[in-house]
Amino acid sequence: MNKEESHKILDRFASLGGNFIDTANMYSLGVSESILGEWLVRQKRDDFVIATKVRGSMKAGVNDVGLGRKHIMSSCLESLRRLQTDHIDLYQIHWWDDAVPPEEWLGTLRDLVSAGRVRHIGVSNLCGWQLQKVVDLCQYEKFPPVVSLQQQYNLLCRHPEFEEFQVCKNEGISVLPWSPLKGGMLTGKYRRGVRPDASAGRIGVVAQDESLAMQIAPAWSQYDEKDHYWRLMEAMEKVAKVQGKTISQVAIRWLLQKDVVSSVIIGATSKQQLEDNVAASSAWCLNKEQMDELDKLSDLDLQYPHAMVRLVNKDRVNLFNPYPYVKNTRTI
Repeated sequence: MNKEESHKILDRFASLGGNFIDTANMYSLGVSESILGEWLVRQKRDDFVIATKVRGSMKAGVNDVGLGRKHIMSSCLESLRRLQTDHIDLYQIHWWDDAVPPEEWLGTLRDLVSAGRVRHIGVSNLCGWQLQKVVDLCQYEKFPPVVSLQQQYNLLCRHPEFEEFQVCKNEGISVLPWSPLKGGMLTGKYRRGVRPDASAGRIGVVAQDESLAMQIAPAWSQYDEKDHYWRLMEAMEKVAKVQGKTISQVAIRWLLQKDVVSSVIIGATSKQQLEDNVAASSAWCLNKEQMDELDKLSDLDLQYPHAMVRLVNKDRVNLFNPYPYVKNTRTI
């Protein structure tokens, strides 16, 4: 998709009332930020919340990757230049960095906030213990608080409910799910036993060569051979027909009715896709029975110690102690 097509989609997004735009410095090695920046400079800047990320490799140098102070500082300046703005509303670490203590990158982000180059800080793709460690450091070392966790979350990936989202609920951190449609696996356009061809986007390309599989484009055989996936898709199709919506909208609406979710990161390669996805947030809801059915069909087996902890706490209730597990909300 070229710059002109991207700008048309951004124009339509803004006309629909959209105001939160997420990118990352490593997306197309800076091209994504540059395209967004050329569009943003023609808009009223304060009308939009711009989020980007740092951590990935941009060049070949030893300091051109990771969460070291040098890389974060230079990456932030480069992102600001490409975005053609004087500040980033939400600056997120893209992944944890085993080579850098969190105190170092949190201190660097604090300096960027103090300098006015960054408004808020967020994290992405963290384990539960990593997120809790960051939260504790922010509290006790007086670093700026983490306001968001951008994590893969969808009807085929609910693992974050076990750890990370419990931290979010306890600590008041918003969740921004990425890959709400699991690379297309939750759109309803695939049929059992029919391998997608390469023209069917990422899923089709990976279906031809599963060594290319990744989280955003999983291996076709991983789902084609699984009965639970097709039972889920059948249920989603039924819900979509009852609601008069598309299967994609049902998948996104399910996310929006989870109490930890603040917004959903969607991607679109056409205005039609954009309009379909955005319509998931309009004035309609999945009812309790529909949410419960989708929850049941997509549920994961509780492993130790989670199963034991929930069992011994099933009768323990304290209205003044935050409920740690993800709940459904906005149901009718």
